[in-house]
Parts: sequence; C-alpha cells; structure tokens
Amino acid sequence: MEMKILDIKNVHKIYEETAVKVHAVNGINLQFEKGEFAAIVGPSGSGKTTLLNMIGGLDQPTSGEVIINSTNIGELKPSKLIDFRMNYIGFVFQAYNLIPVLTARENVEFIMHLQGRPKKERDARAKELLEHVGLGERIDSRPSKLSGGQQQRVAVARALASKPKFVLADEPTANLDSKSTETLLDIMEKLNREEGMTFIFSTHDARVVKKARRVINVEDGQVKSDEKVKQ
Repeated sequence: MEMKILDIKNVHKIYEETAVKVHAVNGINLQFEKGEFAAIVGPSGSGKTTLLNMIGGLDQPTSGEVIINSTNIGELKPSKLIDFRMNYIGFVFQAYNLIPVLTARENVEFIMHLQGRPKKERDARAKELLEHVGLGERIDSRPSKLSGGQQQRVAVARALASKPKFVLADEPTANLDSKSTETLLDIMEKLNREEGMTFIFSTHDARVVKKARRVINVEDGQVKSDEKVKQ
C-alpha cells in the first residue's frame, strides 16, 4: 500500500497588490504518494510555481490546506514552519542559490549544521551525496569554479542532505544545456528509484516531462489533466 505524504485541499491564491485581483491558483486538489516522480507543467503564469511555493511553505494559500505527513503547514507558527521545511522538504531552485563563499561540501553541509548534526556525520553525508551526483573530486571547489550543471548538482545534493520526505524542484533545468540537463535528470531519477525519494517538478521543459511518471497540467490556476505515465 502506497503512503500519502502530501494532500492539497481546495487551495486558492489571490494576489491583491495590483488594481486587478490575480487569481494565481484557483481551487486545486491533489494528492502525492511516497516515491513519485511528478511534473507540474503549464505555460508562464499558469500558477505552477505559485503552487510549488505553497507546497513548500514559501507562500501561504489565501484559502485551502496543504497537509504534509498529517500536518497542516498553514497552521504552523513561522518558527515552526522553518523547522518543518528544514526537516521535511528539499528545494532545488532555477538559480541554484548556493552560498558563494562556501565550498561544495560546505554548501551541502549547511542545512545539517542548522539541524545540529555532528560534524563527523555532516562530513560523511556531504561526501557521500557529492560522490552520488558525480562531484566527488570537486568537494572543495567553490561555486565560481563550477559550471552551471555542476552547481545545480551541488544544489540537488544539498536538497537531499537533510533526508527530506520529498524534493521540490522549480524549473531546475532552465539554465542548463542539453548534456547537463540529461545528467541532472538521470541523477534525480536514480535517487528516486533507489532511495524512494519523492520529486515534484515545476517545469515547461519537455525533457523533464519525458522523464516524469506523472504529469499534472495546470492552466489558469486549475488542474486541466493529471495522468500517470508508464515507463
């Protein structure tokens, strides 16, 4: 029996900063099970990134609920939400968001440092993950010495460092060439299959969609289709 780890219930997001209200997400209902490799797709302005940000607790729904492992994250106080995100969710952003003054190893270790894990454990986990993403020989390199594809692989290793329940990847291939994209997706797919890590992408990249085993099409803030793909 599959285990449901994420339940999105009638979620709306309305932006009222402008003269005209923008209904970015309009009544979305979705459930995700452990071990999924899913892509949320749609054109720019469709609401897919807003939805991903609400799943990750980076933005709050105007109404509706996001429930992760039986916890309604909208009911958590800010400090509790930060702790919850740190322990349950890994993030991979389009812009990498690595800390430039830290090495690859230190970037991966950073979240474990915040979690209060012992140095020996942090070092071993960071080394293992960087080897896993093919950067075992670059663990002491700073981001400026790495290519875009290598920086994104460090970001993936960092996202996995805290052993999250799932990883949210917002347009992770947008700044990568074809070879780097293929390498990155192969790594994520391997982690998904071998470690049961759940991945949810927000993307309009056909290469990501091709790898996904579930494709959720979002338009005008609503789910237009939700299909599981056999591979």
